[in-house]
Amino acid sequence: QVHLVESGGGSVQAGGSLRLLCLVSVYSDYALSDYCLGWFRQAPGKEREAVAAADIYGRVDYVDSAKGRFTISRDNDKKTLYLEMNSLTPEDTAMYYCAADYGGRLPLRLLRPDYTYWGQGTQVTVSS
Repeated sequence: QVHLVESGGGSVQAGGSLRLLCLVSVYSDYALSDYCLGWFRQAPGKEREAVAAADIYGRVDYVDSAKGRFTISRDNDKKTLYLEMNSLTPEDTAMYYCAADYGGRLPLRLLRPDYTYWGQGTQVTVSS
């Protein structure tokens, strides 16, 4: 299996920032650069939704509410995925999950929550 472990969550006041990271363990015959990676979140009473994703070609995409505030990045050598979150609001409160899927995806599929591998999540709480 591919294993993902998130960290960096916590409590922050509205307007603050957090940086999430996800350590990804992949099959020994593969490299992280072969995987699309994404951040998803699930708030109480809501379904899981995409936040941001980065494909194998260097393309990144964001859900509308994250554009201009969040930045997704990856370090394939360190096998780590990052999510820099700025100008946080209470609406960003959720459990944040990182996900991975082997190979490329068409742009319209990048933010779909149908990735193969998922982490256990890290909690982000934003207070007003």
